[in-house]
Amino acid sequence: MKKAIILLALLVVTNVVAQERSTVTVKSSEVNNGVVILTIQQVDPVPPGRASFVLQCNKGMSDCVVPPLGNYFMVRLPKNWGMYMCSNVDLYPLSAEPQTSEKVGEYCLIEK
Repeated sequence: MKKAIILLALLVVTNVVAQERSTVTVKSSEVNNGVVILTIQQVDPVPPGRASFVLQCNKGMSDCVVPPLGNYFMVRLPKNWGMYMCSNVDLYPLSAEPQTSEKVGEYCLIEK
């Protein structure tokens, strides 16, 4: 039993470390037909030629929030994690540590 708990803890830590974390700025937000659409700009690290993204979520979902404009940590979740059939990301306050803080919301990442 003790070995199973240790193995599970290592698996969770590995998944948290494997997540991609970056700093983004929410530039605009809108709600269109029940879909929350956020336009974001990646601040750090800036990928070559792909600094602008759109995040979407369904307004009725529990982690779908229209956050205030500003800076956040964006954490890309591992493949097949999250509630949407796309690349899922979580937003966290910039002052927070994603491993221990509550997320602002969960979104579907759409690269422009």
